[in-house]
Amino acid sequence: ILGEHLRICPQGYTCCTSEMEENFANKSRSEFEAMMKEAGRSVQTILTAQHRSFDSYFQDLLNKSEKALYDAFPSMYGELYTQNMKVFKDLYSELRRYYRGSNINLEEALNEFWTRLLERLFKLMNPQYHITDEYLDCMVKHAEQHKPFGEVPRDLKVKATRAFIAARSYAQGFLVGSDVVKKVSQVSLSHECTRAIMKLMYCPHCRGMSSVKPCNNYCLNVVKGCLANQADLNTEWKYLMDSLVVVADRIDGPYNVDTIIGTIHMRIAEAISNLQENKDSITAKVFQGCGNPKISTKGSSSDDKRRRGKVALEAKSSAQALEMLVLDAKGNLTALKTYWVTLPSSLCSKKVMASSAADDKCWNGMTKGSYLPEVMGDGLANQINNPEVEVDITKPDMTIRQQIMQLKIMTNRLGNANIGNDVDFQDASDDMSGSGSGDSCPDDVCGKRLSKSPSTRQPETHAIPKQSGHGINGASRRSLPSAFLLLLSVAFIAMQHLWR
Repeated sequence: ILGEHLRICPQGYTCCTSEMEENFANKSRSEFEAMMKEAGRSVQTILTAQHRSFDSYFQDLLNKSEKALYDAFPSMYGELYTQNMKVFKDLYSELRRYYRGSNINLEEALNEFWTRLLERLFKLMNPQYHITDEYLDCMVKHAEQHKPFGEVPRDLKVKATRAFIAARSYAQGFLVGSDVVKKVSQVSLSHECTRAIMKLMYCPHCRGMSSVKPCNNYCLNVVKGCLANQADLNTEWKYLMDSLVVVADRIDGPYNVDTIIGTIHMRIAEAISNLQENKDSITAKVFQGCGNPKISTKGSSSDDKRRRGKVALEAKSSAQALEMLVLDAKGNLTALKTYWVTLPSSLCSKKVMASSAADDKCWNGMTKGSYLPEVMGDGLANQINNPEVEVDITKPDMTIRQQIMQLKIMTNRLGNANIGNDVDFQDASDDMSGSGSGDSCPDDVCGKRLSKSPSTRQPETHAIPKQSGHGINGASRRSLPSAFLLLLSVAFIAMQHLWR
């Protein structure tokens, strides 16, 4: 029949009624959106599997260390352990809470552990004295300068905080990446895109050419126009993938979680042994600084039951498992780096089943023949002259812009983790602002650009981090010249005007 009634397909002779055309439009829309979600699910599956593998490995390390402590310490230290079990349990509980994302200052948690342990052990090792809370406060102040536990607390604080910061940022990075893919894959097609997809996929049927495949370049132009906003994720997505690779190298290198997390119980045992060996001198110095406490009326009937004998404490290394985990993760992360810009090609070749580029007997949007227009570039700005899809480049999709911001925030967190700096881990998924600080680290240069201090700092919070991988470094960023800020404000206002 004559196709004058058609609104989307070419109006020559046709097999389709208006109702059929509308049904095809709805069908093509649902099919394309299903393709997007399916492609996204495959990426989500990879990222969540990587998170699950690392999370299981890390939790197992922590569990084994805690179990080794519970198994060995009763026979090693007697009442020094049994009367202080809660102190050790609380430490591991705090470490787990920190790793899972609670807003805990890890340095303070470790300092609190050593303080509580010292107070309790000092009382147990001097049962003949009545030691008040006020006396313990004085004791802690005087004991700190004498290092009752040796160098263990300082050394463990430096190494454990680095390892934990890297581990939880790394685990969080996979979840953020997966969440971004999920939300972006659910973005609806525009009206213009629905028409273009229908014309691509089902207009050949209306012309009696159901076996003719779309020309590949034609398909690319349609899909690049429809996924222009998604392609704009590419830059920040690559930064996130690169940053995860860099932190993976830290986890299996300088901040080795297998060596550090798996031996926490051994470091605690070492610290207690240091205290035992220096008990007399430490006690004498405390008495000198705080005065002699009163003799206890209960006497010293319960003598210190600590064991002097050496009990073998072992740390079963899982370094090979960690190495395999990191290698597998790096391979997957590298493969996913170009996901957003290769998605159109993937959909055209595997899903839409477009014809080859050189085929002159393919569907070109009007008839069977060759497709002449050039293929558009990636991203929203490159669609201004797209011959197949009308794209308003001044109105970016806000859902996708929010996800770009989430990628920036997570990359900043990983950049800080790369140099051992902590950041506030509050959830910023509900709005475009979020917490994070420092520079993004798409390559291993952060340590050269920023402070080399091994200690972690108080968590920092900034409303919106700077553009990842661009601009000024973390040090100079804190004192921007007023002229630069003015220029930035003018540029921002100009951009807003352009978008309107």
